[in-house]
Amino acid sequence: MGEAIRVVLVDDQELVRAGLALVIDSQPDMRVVGQAGTGADAVALVRARECDVVLMDVRMPQLDGIEATARILADADARGRAAPKIVMLTTYDLDEYLLRAIRAGASGFLLKNAPPADLLAAIRTVHAGDAVIAPSSTKKLIEHVAAQRAVSPDGIAAITGLTDREREVLALIAQGKSNAEIAGTLYLGETTVKTHVRHVLAKLGARDRIQAVVMAHETGWLATLEKR
Repeated sequence: MGEAIRVVLVDDQELVRAGLALVIDSQPDMRVVGQAGTGADAVALVRARECDVVLMDVRMPQLDGIEATARILADADARGRAAPKIVMLTTYDLDEYLLRAIRAGASGFLLKNAPPADLLAAIRTVHAGDAVIAPSSTKKLIEHVAAQRAVSPDGIAAITGLTDREREVLALIAQGKSNAEIAGTLYLGETTVKTHVRHVLAKLGARDRIQAVVMAHETGWLATLEKR
């Protein structure tokens, strides 16, 4: 087994952090390396201590989880360090914070009442480079994006720069398909699909699949596909 996934917990309720730590530290492949009770403390903690995944509460005093996420990722970029993957924790299935969180660079969105197995799977998934978001939230997110869409010329240019195959892959990602499902649909090897996904994210400047899908909707590109 490789090195354990290093996790930081950020929540203003100590009891919540204690419960999360108990679940995470019970796993042989992950360990909690730090805890913070405010967004400001989280930024300072992640700057001082290397970690792989941050579980970030959305609503906190002083500095909310979204602004803390943006600062953590910007700080990592400025220092030339690998940025941790950030999973937002919330009490509500979809509130006004989700789209802001995704745009800030969050790689996941998880309900606090999710089963422990889902929490652990989310940590492993984002650490592997993918994004996590509940299907019900994905649908509402896309509807929200469509309602507020402001077409970005840069985004359109980026999607235009994709190859035909890469656009096919992006369309299937938007349908919520996994790499294995995309491979089956396009009759490709899964390794080839992973390469295409990596190229799509790089060309779009997206941190993960969710951000790529948001960009595809914001530009109106997916809407044109649906009309065909």
